[in-house]
Amino acid sequence: MGTVPDEAARLVTSEPLMAHLATCRDGRPHVAPVWYVYDESNAVVELVTTGRKLANVRQNPRVALSIQKDVAGQAQWMVSMLGTATVVDDDDATRDATRRINEKYGALESAWSENVLVSVAIGSVSFRTY
Repeated sequence: MGTVPDEAARLVTSEPLMAHLATCRDGRPHVAPVWYVYDESNAVVELVTTGRKLANVRQNPRVALSIQKDVAGQAQWMVSMLGTATVVDDDDATRDATRRINEKYGALESAWSENVLVSVAIGSVSFRTY
């Protein structure tokens, strides 16, 4: 597990922004937006998902996350993370992560209840402020 610089951690926890999760499907990239929470104490990003993203992670755990803040179309900062994803097939852990993620984004606690928890151990980080 890599070290996430304090400034990058501050940026990804500063407000509820969308992350773009890149997985691999049949040797090609598959990118999709996701809600997430960052666990700074463990340098882990948690998200809940289903469908193609989940299937891709089960087949190949190497993933990338990209998070960016824009104001009126102008980039303010960006953070890119490379990591290894683990599917957490645990109903209680998934329910807890879903609650925390939904709380962060202002969604009902029951939203996305059919999803499965994916935990991404961050290996490396690059970031830039503009």
